[in-house]
Amino acid sequence: VVTHPTKYVWFGSDLPLDAFTFIFRRNEHGLFQVHAYPFDAHTCTFIVECPEDAWRRAGLESASEADSIAYCEALFQPELRGRRLMSNRSLWVNFATLRQESWHHGNVVLLGDAAHTAHFSIGSGTKLAMEDSIALVDALRRHRDLAAALNDYEMERQPVVERFQEAALESSSYFEHVSRYAQFDPRQFAFNLLTRSRRITYVNLTQRDPELVRTVDSWFAAVATGSPDGALRLSPPPMFTPLRIGELTLLNRVAVAAGPDLEAAASLGAGLVITEFVSVTEEGRITLETPVIDRTTQDRLRLSVERIHKAGSRVALQLGHAGRRGSMRPRSQGVDRPLRHGGWRLMAASPIAYTPHAAFPKEMTARDLGHVVKVFALAAKAASGSGFDALELNFAHGYLVAGFISPLTNRRTDEYGGSLENRMRFPLAVLEAVRTIWEGPLVVRVSASDWAPGGIDLDEAVAIAAQLKA
Repeated sequence: VVTHPTKYVWFGSDLPLDAFTFIFRRNEHGLFQVHAYPFDAHTCTFIVECPEDAWRRAGLESASEADSIAYCEALFQPELRGRRLMSNRSLWVNFATLRQESWHHGNVVLLGDAAHTAHFSIGSGTKLAMEDSIALVDALRRHRDLAAALNDYEMERQPVVERFQEAALESSSYFEHVSRYAQFDPRQFAFNLLTRSRRITYVNLTQRDPELVRTVDSWFAAVATGSPDGALRLSPPPMFTPLRIGELTLLNRVAVAAGPDLEAAASLGAGLVITEFVSVTEEGRITLETPVIDRTTQDRLRLSVERIHKAGSRVALQLGHAGRRGSMRPRSQGVDRPLRHGGWRLMAASPIAYTPHAAFPKEMTARDLGHVVKVFALAAKAASGSGFDALELNFAHGYLVAGFISPLTNRRTDEYGGSLENRMRFPLAVLEAVRTIWEGPLVVRVSASDWAPGGIDLDEAVAIAAQLKA
């Protein structure tokens, strides 16, 4: 069971509707939204949802049914147009997504919401329950053996339901974070809303409502090119509009992560080609095949960059230091498999091996920290001399700098460990050294989640990004 963070209450209304309707309204307590859809010719279902903090600020935590109705009727008075809300034991609760490993036990069978739930924002609960019922009847007709029939029923329905549940989770996540999009232009907001579950894509929506998509394309292209709204007769899809990053303009919004052959990646027509991981120093390589940028490689890199520019693309250099993920065999022989012979000394924030079979890195000293900051700056200078259009610093994926940011791999007790402020001290020093040298667009790649208890989560990732941007 997954419990969702927002609060919702299920009302009815004598407001007639002819389609699924979404309403968004903000007041002094926060942003509230309505999911409403026809119940019959004269009434509708009217679900009100809001973040928990807005619910508490509004005093709804202790409100009676009558109080909740009065609050929501006042809030959505412009949309209700004098119609009333109706309650049937309507209490504020959190939605729970339910998944069952098995839908039957003996001769007891579950279907509909007893077996699975899908968030109300995709409006499929009744449909799924009816389809479960039909599939169960069909399975019982096909098999004389009860156990075989019930297994067949589950095998047919579970994959279908799981796809709906994934779409519902995407949809519910959108509404749980809808305040992020509240400042969007109405056309952009509508497009984002309609494609929130990923069941409807740009192409699907073009087929369903080509006029809406043309309107969105025209608006987006005007914003991207600085033209007056509606001035362009024919507007490309947003993906193929120019993108400006500082002083750099990309022909389109397609970025390709390249392998060793940068020019092959550029031939695909991408607006931006991002190089593979390039180490700032020999001991910062992942494998023996990892390229290193220095004065000896500048001429070769400059020629590659010039060819990419002739193809119309721009190119970003991805710089990093492998740290404890270094001294590995080529990726063609498997990921993170240590070299048997010819390895090099590793260093990291703390002496923790990357895998059980990897070498233990030494804990970096003040001298090591200063050296790495210096080689990042030298690499940025080499990149500038090679003609790259942008830099991407890899502070992610368990490499050296990422090891300082994550509390799971940074066990230091000095000024570089402990609090987030301390853990960010070294990454910010690297960033500042590069900024001093590099004048073009600069991007930092971070891991938004460690996917492990006690590690970085999304809230901390936002704080990390804010420090890097400052």
